[in-house]
Amino acid sequence: MKGRKALFIDRDGTLILEKEYLHRPEMVEFISGAILALKKAVEAGFVIVMVTNQSGVGRGYYALEDVEKVHAYLAKEMAMHNVSFIKIYVAPEAPDAPSRGRKPSPQFLFDARDEFNIDLERSYMIGDKLIDLQCGWNAGVRRSLLVRTGYGKEVEQQEKQKLRDAVVVNDLCEAVEWLLRDNTSENRV
Repeated sequence: MKGRKALFIDRDGTLILEKEYLHRPEMVEFISGAILALKKAVEAGFVIVMVTNQSGVGRGYYALEDVEKVHAYLAKEMAMHNVSFIKIYVAPEAPDAPSRGRKPSPQFLFDARDEFNIDLERSYMIGDKLIDLQCGWNAGVRRSLLVRTGYGKEVEQQEKQKLRDAVVVNDLCEAVEWLLRDNTSENRV
């Protein structure tokens, strides 16, 4: 029996507007159409998993409890549209600190695979940074998609060579539309 299909998403710059070291719920602004896009993915049979690096904790800028408050706010807002995360994985370490799951490590995707019976080969990773895409590639997901929101435009210009295996789209809405078409074609094979 096949495992579940998942949509692994980054947080800042992908689901919500990039605001450096965002740590207060009142700072959150969803990217236009993002929640409804995730609702379409859920209706198509995907579970949603958020994977986020939050180095502000490791740098001492704010506490893990602040991150958890932001995530509670995200969950509450998304629940109003019948969308939820099956799990949120957070890597709170600073970039130079040892970390089990800090992207581009695929460890959190492997954890989700094992915990929720996710078929990584039928799943997708979406983010606005090269490390997001690398996380997906390292885990063996079907495709990694770069959104041009957040840092995505900059990454697209600076990392063209490294993006040849990526799908590049404007935002989370386009990413979900693309993967739903791709998923439909996979089901016909």
